[in-house]
Amino acid sequence: MLCQWPIKVKLMVGLGLLVAVVAILSSSGLYATYAYRELVKSLSWRVVELPVAARLSREVGDLRITLSELRGLSAAGFPQSESQMSPLRVHMIRDQFRIKLEAVEDTLGQYRDQLRHKLRGGSHIADNQRERETVTAIEAALLQVHRADNEQDWTLDQSKVEQLDDELEHLQVLTAELPSHLHTRLGGFADEVRGQYRMLIVGTWATMAVAMLIFALFVRLSWQWILVPLRVLIHGSRKVASGQFNHRIHLKTDDEMSELADALNDMTARFRDIRDDLDAQVRERTKQVVRSEQLASVGFLAAGVAHEINNPLASIAMCAESLQDRFNELPNTQVAADDDQQKEVVANYLEMIQKEAFRCKGITEKLLDFSRIGNVERKSVDLAQLVSDVIEMVGHLGKYQGKHVEFTCREAVIADVNAQEIKQVVLNLLTNALDSLDAGGHVLIEVRKRGGMALLSFTDNGCGIKAELLDRVFEPFFTRRRARQENRQEIGQESRQGTGLGLSITQRIIADHGGEIVAESAGPGRGATFRVELPLANTNKEIGNQHKAA
Repeated sequence: MLCQWPIKVKLMVGLGLLVAVVAILSSSGLYATYAYRELVKSLSWRVVELPVAARLSREVGDLRITLSELRGLSAAGFPQSESQMSPLRVHMIRDQFRIKLEAVEDTLGQYRDQLRHKLRGGSHIADNQRERETVTAIEAALLQVHRADNEQDWTLDQSKVEQLDDELEHLQVLTAELPSHLHTRLGGFADEVRGQYRMLIVGTWATMAVAMLIFALFVRLSWQWILVPLRVLIHGSRKVASGQFNHRIHLKTDDEMSELADALNDMTARFRDIRDDLDAQVRERTKQVVRSEQLASVGFLAAGVAHEINNPLASIAMCAESLQDRFNELPNTQVAADDDQQKEVVANYLEMIQKEAFRCKGITEKLLDFSRIGNVERKSVDLAQLVSDVIEMVGHLGKYQGKHVEFTCREAVIADVNAQEIKQVVLNLLTNALDSLDAGGHVLIEVRKRGGMALLSFTDNGCGIKAELLDRVFEPFFTRRRARQENRQEIGQESRQGTGLGLSITQRIIADHGGEIVAESAGPGRGATFRVELPLANTNKEIGNQHKAA
């Protein structure tokens, strides 16, 4: 489930884990730092109280000393009445008492301000509640001292002096308690701090453990979400780069990584298809190159052999014709009656020599036509009319009687071709189809347009072609007639009509016109189809309109 999240969400989760780790470690450090700062501040401010408390205690002591001077005068036997004592002396002591009392009040006010404004925090040592209570008691004692001081002639009344001295003694005891409170807290400070730093240590280790767990989770998720898919992608891409185009990358994350893997798989599949197509084209082009080389070699051989054979054949034919003429010119009286049969045999042999000599000459002429290469004049030709002329010409040949030819053309098809060469192509394909038929066989010829090309289709129901021989039908000296005889188990009775050059010449002519010829067959005894494609002429539209008008 988590692996199917988008990469954006996964990155946000990883960033959140890192932020959590940083926040935990930072909060732990900040807490420890602030706790230490509060502790130091508490100690510093509480230590400042000690000099003020000491001064307050000292001033209260001085105040008792001043009061003791009055008691000393009474103990020395001085008269009790103010008129009997030195007025100046009493007045001076009373003024000193009041001055020191004001000093005590000022120092107490400073101490109170420190307790009120400068000590804030939750530390045990920062708790000054007991100091506040003591200060309240000191204020109450000072209030009693002020009341006694405000009474008239209290300096002359020994009982009042004794009472005031008791108040001052109580005040001194209270001021002496102020440092003791802090001393008491400082005495237990070690135990308090020990508990705090132990808690901080435990908390620090705990936060560190939590941070490590979160970081481990982050590493785990990063490995599972990012690193493992990347490793699979890299491994798969390296396999594809090494030529293993059937390898496919499989990721079950359903995120951007999975989309990238699917894109790589699609790219690999397309590249494999392109490679297979290119390989097929290379194989086809290689076959064409080999075939072209074969044709070139045969043409080169034909050009030399034909010229060398034509002269002896011409001599043989001429000599045979001369002998036949001379033999026919002999008077019948010079030949015995019983020699008539021999005369007929000689005449037949001479005629056969001429016929076969001219047949060999025709073969050599085809070889010369096959090897002849050059530019020929081309013009716009109506292919339907051209095919009709060839069919009409072949129809007069007696050997094709009893075989049916059907021609269909539903529109005018005009192409820029050399009419004589294309007639030879149609003648070769038609005679080749007729020769493959038995009596009563059928040939269908169709002319039409297809995708900017003129299509000529020759379909027969004759002997057919084996699948392994389809690639060889355009090779020089290959003939369907020989294959047909082999199918009939007439080995050794080779046809005297087939030379195997018709389809080779046909293919060369079509290739020179920028077209293509393809042979198809379902197998022996199931007929064959030859399709020829030729470029259409630019004037097709105009000629088509003329045909419609006609």
